[in-house]
Amino acid sequence: MSASTQTTPVLDPAAVAGAGRGTLLRLATAGSVDDGKSTLVGRLLHDTKSVLSDQLAAVERVSRDRGLTAADLALLTDGLRAEREQGITIDVAYRYFATATRSFVLADCPGHVQYTRNTVTGSSTADVVVLLVDARKGVLEQTRRHLAVTALLRVPHVVVAVNKIDLVDFSQEVYDRVEAEVQAVARELGVVDAIAIPVSALDGDNIAERSSRTPWYSGPSLLELLEALPPSDDPAHESFRLPVQLVIRPQGAARDEAHRDYRGYAGQVATGVVRVGDDVVALPSGRRTTVVGIDLGERTLDEAFAPQSVTLRLADEIDISRGDVIAAAVDAPEPTQDIKAVVCWLGDAPLRPGQRLLLKHGSRTVQTAVRTLDGVLDLDDLHAVPSEALSLNDIGLVTLRLAAPVPVENYSVSRRGGSFLLIDAHDGRTVAAGMVGATLPTAAAAPTEPEGDEEWEI
Repeated sequence: MSASTQTTPVLDPAAVAGAGRGTLLRLATAGSVDDGKSTLVGRLLHDTKSVLSDQLAAVERVSRDRGLTAADLALLTDGLRAEREQGITIDVAYRYFATATRSFVLADCPGHVQYTRNTVTGSSTADVVVLLVDARKGVLEQTRRHLAVTALLRVPHVVVAVNKIDLVDFSQEVYDRVEAEVQAVARELGVVDAIAIPVSALDGDNIAERSSRTPWYSGPSLLELLEALPPSDDPAHESFRLPVQLVIRPQGAARDEAHRDYRGYAGQVATGVVRVGDDVVALPSGRRTTVVGIDLGERTLDEAFAPQSVTLRLADEIDISRGDVIAAAVDAPEPTQDIKAVVCWLGDAPLRPGQRLLLKHGSRTVQTAVRTLDGVLDLDDLHAVPSEALSLNDIGLVTLRLAAPVPVENYSVSRRGGSFLLIDAHDGRTVAAGMVGATLPTAAAAPTEPEGDEEWEI
């Protein structure tokens, strides 16, 4: 793709200020090993003046001790001793910075394949993923895996930073070839709005300011683009959902006349807005009632919205406990015991049909069994292929049978209502992240049935 046909946005300064001012943007980095993710994050922190003087001095001192002529900005994010010693990122490092128009929460994710689970964690709440690609290497297997994760998690925006452009003499030909490779993979996976930028994280080209060494590139710098991206969908614009975390009955209610009959249902508003007088339904029981009070600490509110943590008082004394969901009555989801979902397998031991696990959705945890394994994503041709098991970092399509009904929603409708975790019941480790109703890029293979004539009852 030539520079003249690039699909980079045209940025109006007024539009930039309007889009970003006063808003928070969550971003995550992704990419293969040694693509320069930590260096890029360090450069962003440095160029936005978000580094304290003593931190920068410490980084410069360590860099000199290693024989470097300039500060290694990757040290600003690689905080673990093992990361500093090996020069790699192991865990997700969260950093915070701001410009005149916007605040940012940045998750620096590791690139090694064995730490893909950390990338899933960092990207799960991101508004934008900055995918780094080494200009010398192009698209690698881990690049494909991270793009697949980004697509499945439905991250609203993807920015492709073609890094180390200085090591290929700022070649437009090299950049065009790498961009074309990335765009082809992105289209196969359903990512339609990936925007590419040639950058040098080490020298700062096209990071905070546009570089004179890429005159053939007419698009924005990375920071300009991040400031201009529209915020993701506000959870307050979705239908009301509140997973109940605690039923509150004050211990001193019998002695306190004002709270003698107090019964409240506490939790964090996951999506939407709730107001006094709204009709709601308790799930999975399906009992309907009306909100008669909303409490925030000692204060009484007329309405609450995501992501506030509040206590609801209801008109009727119905059976509600931890794990239930209080939802808007007009469009409440239908609880189900059968789920078809795409999962990113994060466990060391493989997942096989027939396996028993725990499923955590919101504040509710239920037993579940893997009925069928319907395919695994082949990262070479980006198609679903038959498989008898999911190995570490595989992305596959499964059918689950739950021990009790859970009010899940389609992930395409609600990232919060459609996401869940799978947990090993023996040691409590999280072994998978799942998206309800998501599909792999092509039709899945024939399901693999469990062995024997086992009845699917938990």
